[in-house]
Amino acid sequence: MDPPRDDRSQPFQRLTRWLAPNRSTALRQYRSRARIYDLELALFEPVRQRVINLLRLKNGNRVLDVGCGTGLSFTALEGLVGPEGSIVGIEQSPEMLGRARTRAAENGWKNVALVSASVEEAAIPLAADAALFHFTHDIMRTPNALANVCRHLKPGGRIVAAGLKWAPILAMPLNLLVWNAAMRSTSTREGLARPWSHLEPLVSELEVEQLLGGTVYIASGVVAGRR
Repeated sequence: MDPPRDDRSQPFQRLTRWLAPNRSTALRQYRSRARIYDLELALFEPVRQRVINLLRLKNGNRVLDVGCGTGLSFTALEGLVGPEGSIVGIEQSPEMLGRARTRAAENGWKNVALVSASVEEAAIPLAADAALFHFTHDIMRTPNALANVCRHLKPGGRIVAAGLKWAPILAMPLNLLVWNAAMRSTSTREGLARPWSHLEPLVSELEVEQLLGGTVYIASGVVAGRR
């Protein structure tokens, strides 16, 4: 006779599944947002520029734009890696990726490759010098996605991530804005206190900046063991 099953872990497993990013929800969100996405993120363009500067890219470098959306980062990345470098954009939303593809074609960027897949399942075609995560909370809360990206970075490869976070106690009213933005752009609010926590064990010398009253973070570091 088989021993009785211990079901005490089931509530925890159900809670974990409930808190985890939900791909179907994310696809619905970005299907509806694709047409207005560029306008919605206009406020955060200074953050994007700061993040891209922290990548420390040089001419000829290869960079992963993880959760690239409509390709808003491509112009700045192209200006740094040049035609000798390359950009790989990874995006699971067909509507968002279609706009990224159009952006690359209209600008004649022959060095942009687009991967239509969730990040954890993406077949990344090269070893990159750096990886960018710009407002990709669901990806940052998916350890397998982060691990896949790290496996495709060269020794010394840099990772820089930015996104929403809960504001500190003294700025609690700002969390109404964070909540509203997160409801539109993430499928889970889990981890908003420290969105970079799954990245932390994967990088060396992680540095975290807080901007806009503590509602936005920038985390940067070098892949652990590849310095």
